[in-house]
Amino acid sequence: MGTDTVRALRAALGCEDAAVRQVGPGHHRLAVPDEHGNGDRGEHRNGHGAGAGFTVDVLGDERSAHRVLHLLPGGGLNVDADYCTARGRSLARYFADHGYLVIGTTPREDALTPERIGPRCAGWGLDGHRADLERVIAAAESVTGLPYELLGHSAGAALALATAARSVGSGLRRVLVLDTTGPYDPRREPESVARAEALTDLLQQQLDAGGWTVDPGLKGLFARAAADPDAPSGLPRPVDGAAPFSNLGLLHYALTNTRDLPGPANWIHHRGHSTGSYRFGATPAEDRFALTHTPLAVWQEAVARLGSGLQPTALLRDLAAVWAGRTETHAIEWSAIRADVVWLNAEFGRGDHGLGARLIGRGGAKVDYRVVPDYGHGDVVWSATAERDVWGLLLPPR
Repeated sequence: MGTDTVRALRAALGCEDAAVRQVGPGHHRLAVPDEHGNGDRGEHRNGHGAGAGFTVDVLGDERSAHRVLHLLPGGGLNVDADYCTARGRSLARYFADHGYLVIGTTPREDALTPERIGPRCAGWGLDGHRADLERVIAAAESVTGLPYELLGHSAGAALALATAARSVGSGLRRVLVLDTTGPYDPRREPESVARAEALTDLLQQQLDAGGWTVDPGLKGLFARAAADPDAPSGLPRPVDGAAPFSNLGLLHYALTNTRDLPGPANWIHHRGHSTGSYRFGATPAEDRFALTHTPLAVWQEAVARLGSGLQPTALLRDLAAVWAGRTETHAIEWSAIRADVVWLNAEFGRGDHGLGARLIGRGGAKVDYRVVPDYGHGDVVWSATAERDVWGLLLPPR
């Protein structure tokens, strides 16, 4: 793909002076400025806009594409980290190779710097993210005239579903969901509903107190493990309260046993971000651990590509409200989704909670809901075997 499509997209977004950067073969990145004109000049080290606008990645060839695929990254991630990182072929490249024009929208929080965190972040809930995405969808439709699909991972999948419920334009064909949590079933999962309700209230309290963003801590974990892997982390191992994990041990435990670590939302994982093993030894130095699907080097590369790594508190509040069914805080009208939906959850990530998929199906849409065995939350996008086990299930039937 040349730059003509990107330039046309830039014009359709109303930011003709915004910077366009080639980041790889057939891969261009457009930094869309914020409402105050920031974000169109300088860039972060990773090539994302330095202001608090959003960023659009474009891969593929419009001349041969049969559809547009909009990629929506998970919370705290960007398109580059979530969809363009892999040991072999990335998910973004996989779909471009299958005839899609791939357009990924990285949300505003990725470009946040400490001095730019403030009250406006309170507007960056699901509705704020959807407004930016709808801008990109409308621009892509005007430039290409092609039908489109939405593919989201984690929080990005919830955004895809929320956007589909609004029936943006007439060109939406399918919604592709990778490991996200819909509403918990109040009859079968009342404890999860109660925890999600408590989390919604907690996050609203944080917003009311001026807590605009949340740092999930991944960047710090990886940085400490790289700088001094054998040093004590400060977090006691569950088998020996007097002996803390090493920095590298804690990183592996956080990836494979996320649910067991402190944190208000870690309980949503059935096990963790990545499938693997952790065997405690007599001392932290004798602990043995490994990852099953996603190599640690791929995790390291993905984290290295992050911008701020922050998550807006408003977005997390809205997600928790969706899990709890707190429609007065945020509601997705599941029965309004008319496009076909392929919903793939990871067994050890978000697990088997199919109420959202069932509600969509009751509205008349075609839904293919499955749980991928032995995969963690991040494995569905980064595993060396995801192309075989997961991504092929997302392609349209021939």
